[in-house]
Amino acid sequence: MEDEDIEKTVLAYLKKKGFKQTELALQEEQNRISSSSLADPSRSKNGAARYHDGYNKLRSWAYGSLDLYKHELLRVLYPVFIHCFMDLVAEGHMQEARTFFNTFREDHELMHLRDLQKLEGILSPSHLEEMELARTLRQSKVNIKLCEYSYNLLLQYLQKTQALTMLGIINEHINFEVSSGQPISITDDADVVALVGSSQDIAKQINQKEVRWGLLEDSVEERLERAFSDSEKAEGENKDVDPEDNKKRSADGGKQSAPPKKLKKDKLVGAMGKNVRSETTTISTAPRVKPELTLPVISSEVEQSILEDLRNRVQLSSLALPSVSFYTFINTHNGLNCSSISHDGSLVAGGFSDSSLKVWDMSKIGQTTKTSNLQGENESAPSEHVLGSDEGRGSYTLFRGHAGPIYSATFSPFGDFLLSSSSDSTIRLWSTKLNANLVSYKGHNYPVWDVQFSPMGQYFATASHDRTARLWSVERIQPLRIMAGHLSDVDCVQWHVNCNYIATGSSDKTVRLWDVQSGECVRIFIGHRSMVLSLAMSPDGRYMASGDEDGTIMMWDLSSGRCISPLTGHNSCVWTLAFSCEGTMLASGSADCTVKLWDVTSSTKPTKADENKGSSANRLRLLKALPTKSTPVYNLRFSRRNLLFAAGALSKS
Repeated sequence: MEDEDIEKTVLAYLKKKGFKQTELALQEEQNRISSSSLADPSRSKNGAARYHDGYNKLRSWAYGSLDLYKHELLRVLYPVFIHCFMDLVAEGHMQEARTFFNTFREDHELMHLRDLQKLEGILSPSHLEEMELARTLRQSKVNIKLCEYSYNLLLQYLQKTQALTMLGIINEHINFEVSSGQPISITDDADVVALVGSSQDIAKQINQKEVRWGLLEDSVEERLERAFSDSEKAEGENKDVDPEDNKKRSADGGKQSAPPKKLKKDKLVGAMGKNVRSETTTISTAPRVKPELTLPVISSEVEQSILEDLRNRVQLSSLALPSVSFYTFINTHNGLNCSSISHDGSLVAGGFSDSSLKVWDMSKIGQTTKTSNLQGENESAPSEHVLGSDEGRGSYTLFRGHAGPIYSATFSPFGDFLLSSSSDSTIRLWSTKLNANLVSYKGHNYPVWDVQFSPMGQYFATASHDRTARLWSVERIQPLRIMAGHLSDVDCVQWHVNCNYIATGSSDKTVRLWDVQSGECVRIFIGHRSMVLSLAMSPDGRYMASGDEDGTIMMWDLSSGRCISPLTGHNSCVWTLAFSCEGTMLASGSADCTVKLWDVTSSTKPTKADENKGSSANRLRLLKALPTKSTPVYNLRFSRRNLLFAAGALSKS
């Protein structure tokens, strides 16, 4: 009725002013539109059948296509579905929009459930402007890769059926990247249907930036490596000496250099692994990186402890799986939100919904039970330690200070400090020596989902509901850097081993790598189908693993930004990931109550055939699945000696 009133007002104005020709032209146009609407009710302003009918026919055609091309053509349906719904809302057809959404949403729930849940809240045209997701979708285009034949099939269908409404939506909101040859496989092109995040062009541009993924200069590991190189050089010089001279020296009681060198080499073998020569050669090819942050000086006592752990490190392989020590929280009454384990496994922390933080000292508790909680073989024989949440069940230290549920906790590299983050938007630093709160850091405006100490301590990073990650120093109460760019919550954060980069995983289904010095994004990793919940960096700094809500794990090459090996092994959220100390094995913990061990050596070394294809066909190889009785896995950590620690809360089915 409002449109009719406007038309009458315009006609009256034209008549009053004497614009007869304009008045006649407007009346003829109204008559033409009116007669067209009578001939085709679907074009009436009061009806929205053209969206429903057009999409339904396109859907039926795509599902009825040849299997060879069907999986490519089906990619077109989701963006068309979303924009049909939003166009209906924009035109004011709310009832038709709701009917359309409910009729076809089931087709897309498996891959895009979180987006659909957000878009379901659009109840008026104004919501399209207020909701950032809807605004982003309407203003940007999605890139879809099709082979040439699939693209021609789609064009022929649209022209033959005169599906003008669908053609308009496709032209306005989809960019097609047409490639010659056979259809692109779903695995190799997992990111083509991602509507959230930066466009492919922007991601490609960002991923061209240089990333210095090498290890730190003058690290403890590097000094071990140099010591081994010196011993090798000395051995080479010793070979040049005449054997008779050695015999004479031995006879004369002179000092022989071979035994101490052999002893030193044996120690290094224990520290660096069995194949020290090949492992050292591999690592030395990576450029050494100077830290851009002022890193703390390690005390001699701590350094000696680290060296001792490195010398006694167990070399892991598919034939030598790690021992697993599982810490089970009982009587938590569904109140445990997070857990953390110190590097040596001596301290275990739990963050609870009642804003309490509890820390157990395992040296005081002792091994409460020895019952096997994980069903493993002898080579990975796990033990269980039960931690009681109720008074009297275990000796723990209670920390209070937060005003809301605690969502994350992390120990400093040497166990003397503990950080916790909460829904009260603060981060607190606790001393495990003094059993007291030292600092409260305020900067985020919303709940802080994750906090992680840097590998060298002193600095830490946080991830928040305010869609930012922030870099902090324990010595300052204000953040040093604010990293903004994600379109939704930043759910997890992880440091690179050289402390110059921070990785963030988000509900927008992307992972980003940030330069600590500049605060700029230097990599965007696109491919996940749901929110990213966990991250882990390989010890050599070249690769990163990420786990999402659907149970998918993806291995990324930091230098190129490409996915090396996607993996679907878990049935539920992957909450935690951890690399073994030499980087040959990846452990994953999930809400499906399992710990899984993966061999990553094959996936990070693609064959020449894979390189020619531009992607790796290798997959992470599952070495062993260790199911718990009824305990979702919250946290995993490899100690410096390659013992795997795990923690979770016993759930009652």
